[in-house]
Amino acid sequence: MLAFDTLLAARDAVATRKISSVELTRAALDRIDRLEPRILAFNSVYPERALEQARAVDEGKRRGPLAGVPIAIKDNLCTSYGTTTCSSRMLANFRAPYDATVCKKLEAAGAVVVGKTNLDEFAMGSSTENSAFKTTRNPWDTSRVPGGSSGGSAAALAAGMCCASLGSDTGGSIRQPAALCGVVGLKPTYGRVSRYGLVAFASSLDQIGPLAWNVPDAALLMTVISGRDPKDSTSVDRPVPDYLGQLDQPIKGVRIGIAREYKLASAMDPQVSAAVDAAVQTYRQMGAQIVDVSLPHTEYGIAAYYVIAPCEASSNLARYDGVHFGHRTAEPVRDIVELFSKSRAEGFGDEVQRRIMIGTYALSSGYYDAYYVRALKVRSLIKRDFDQAFEQCDAILCPTSPTPAFKAGEKTGDPLQMYLCDVFTVTCNIAGIAGISLPCGFTQGPQPLPIGLQLLGPTFGEEKLLRIARMYESATDWHKRRPKLGTTP
Repeated sequence: MLAFDTLLAARDAVATRKISSVELTRAALDRIDRLEPRILAFNSVYPERALEQARAVDEGKRRGPLAGVPIAIKDNLCTSYGTTTCSSRMLANFRAPYDATVCKKLEAAGAVVVGKTNLDEFAMGSSTENSAFKTTRNPWDTSRVPGGSSGGSAAALAAGMCCASLGSDTGGSIRQPAALCGVVGLKPTYGRVSRYGLVAFASSLDQIGPLAWNVPDAALLMTVISGRDPKDSTSVDRPVPDYLGQLDQPIKGVRIGIAREYKLASAMDPQVSAAVDAAVQTYRQMGAQIVDVSLPHTEYGIAAYYVIAPCEASSNLARYDGVHFGHRTAEPVRDIVELFSKSRAEGFGDEVQRRIMIGTYALSSGYYDAYYVRALKVRSLIKRDFDQAFEQCDAILCPTSPTPAFKAGEKTGDPLQMYLCDVFTVTCNIAGIAGISLPCGFTQGPQPLPIGLQLLGPTFGEEKLLRIARMYESATDWHKRRPKLGTTP
């Protein structure tokens, strides 16, 4: 079994006994042993537990649509085994007393969880350089970042260390690393997937979703993890379609929207623009109708996001005070205020502290209406823009990221430049709609880098969105390309 086999191919090979789950899991663990020193994708690996799960599959004790397949999960999803660190010193030794709903669903479907992946601390970042433990590397060029915050999940998959992975997306944290690592990443509609057990960053924006080699693999994972959960009041009681069932049925007369505002984005790499324009032509050749749409409040998306998300982060992270949760300082303190202050200063990294301070300021007396309330009004306008646009089209097409993967350290000194990496992704979360990134090309040069195409769909429009994405994927072979980093089993 090759390291780069798709999820469906690996599952079917186990089901037909062409390979045992133990053999497949050992191959994944061996690859992690060999490549982890170069890629730095994992915070924790569970070889004994994974092999025990795999043996249970081979013995017929575990069954399901993912039976025997190695999968990695982002280290902000709670598990009753191992630690859940969020790549933060604040939670370096935290052991959750329960499993996230999506983790339970994966294991109920027979998946073998091989480990938990690195991320930007508390999912705050676009490069996985904000982790307290390590900087994950891009398998296509290890001098470059894999994107963030789900960079570990994307890099582990792209390096062939698992057959699929789960990430979380608050402003592009699944789609942007998927684009930079040359894989497929889906951010579901808010409420489609339970957030129970996801360590909260910004509760009105966070969503859990799959990263996979192709659209069918992502569709299968979506079918497994979606659905109403009584433990999450924001999850929606709505039937889960068989996302895989009709996936290869092209949509006749599909209308692809091109938002004029996205063409005006600054700092767009010309190779990204060219690849996305070529994708538009591919759709046109397949019979799609290309229509112009307008999203007039797009230019306010970044500003609104970087008020709303820090405000919610300030509230959610207030619990980590060294008393109720998280790291407690070992330094002598005079009172409880100093205990809180020192514990939080030691436990949180620079970016997390920056966002907490921004959020606390925006929520403070005298500034609440000027910043937070105004950002929420902009949010409503952005949602209205999308609702009106989807009356004219079935999906909106744009780049996922304005640039390919950048060099590690290139943007760390300028937070604003890092924030602008999310220019095409944040409005999807603000509006609560669905979005998917899939490979659409590579840059020129001795080490070609992946380019990602983003498709945005209406709320609970994942079924149609996946079919539209599959139409493009079926007409191209970008998703079949693999990094040269160890292509042997």
